[in-house]
Amino acid sequence: MSEIDDSKAPLLDHLIELRRRLLWVIATLVVAFSICLTFAKPIFAVLVQPLLKAGQGKLIYTDIFEAFFVEVKVAFFAALMLAFPVFATQLWRFVAPGLYVKEKKAFLPFLLMTPFFFAAGAAFAYFLAMPWALKFLLGFKGNVGGVEQEALPAIGNYLNFVTRFLFGFGVAFLTPVLLMILERAGIVSLAQLTQSRRYAIVACGAAAAVLTPPDAVSMLLLLVPLYSLYELAILVIRLTHWRASRAASAPRDISEV
Repeated sequence: MSEIDDSKAPLLDHLIELRRRLLWVIATLVVAFSICLTFAKPIFAVLVQPLLKAGQGKLIYTDIFEAFFVEVKVAFFAALMLAFPVFATQLWRFVAPGLYVKEKKAFLPFLLMTPFFFAAGAAFAYFLAMPWALKFLLGFKGNVGGVEQEALPAIGNYLNFVTRFLFGFGVAFLTPVLLMILERAGIVSLAQLTQSRRYAIVACGAAAAVLTPPDAVSMLLLLVPLYSLYELAILVIRLTHWRASRAASAPRDISEV
């Protein structure tokens, strides 16, 4: 009976550790949400700037509770962005004890690069993709057969549009990190990546269709940088292999022999 209890102890320790990490994540999210809810209107004011650049200066809401829930959603979205480093840190501290030293050295740099690539994707969406997409989508207003066609986007609809763009581009820009991790883990090889370019284009198109609003301009705005990042990952992996082979073929110091 004692042997059974001892065998369960490591699993129980892992569950306790997991609960402790989750409590840290939840507490961080609650604190971040409370702070962001106080500044929900200024945050939303930043999010509507691409709409202003596209020439639209009005947002409406037809549901009585829509404006209130928009501020709540804005605060929650901003809280997720602020708390992401804490999420990543807690995940790393939970997984790291089970990794070898070489595995830690291999995966830690990629984990550290994740927030930078995500932020780069969100910045690309905010400053370039969203203004272009909005300008195209709002370009259908005007006189149609003697009837004035006017764009009056609702705040809830616009918030869904913004969050989908920012999150979609942020996740898409993690492609190099994901491919380098898979290659480092031995799941895929450089040869497989280079030979699968035609399938990568199809996969990038499918991802762009899922992560962006259903219009051709938005899909192309994500498809082009997404596939470019695929090629960038191949280039970085090839450069890493070249440096490793060069270091391996370099003559060793006589003192080390």
